[in-house]
Amino acid sequence: MSMPAFQATPEISMENAISQVISSIAMEELALSHIINAEGEKLQFVLGTLENGSDLDEPPTVEELLAVNESVQDMLSTISMNQMFLFAKMTAAVNALGRDTNGE
Repeated sequence: MSMPAFQATPEISMENAISQVISSIAMEELALSHIINAEGEKLQFVLGTLENGSDLDEPPTVEELLAVNESVQDMLSTISMNQMFLFAKMTAAVNALGRDTNGE
């Protein structure tokens, strides 16, 4: 994945700045989707349903399955909180864009 290229000049218009904020939100969303996918693959690996198969010598215990499940739940909870922050950031950016184009 490549990194975004931001303009080096300090002369950035309001519209351009808001566009960059929205782009950064999209990149964060992409990163979160990769984390969610990794959490799903973690579960598949432990359950032995991953396409490449599991390299576990013996099946996991119930306690191990519960520990992995709790880990995934914690990560998804953190991602959900992050989503609320990204939504607030996006709302503020869109509202700022509307104010800028209306001349307010």
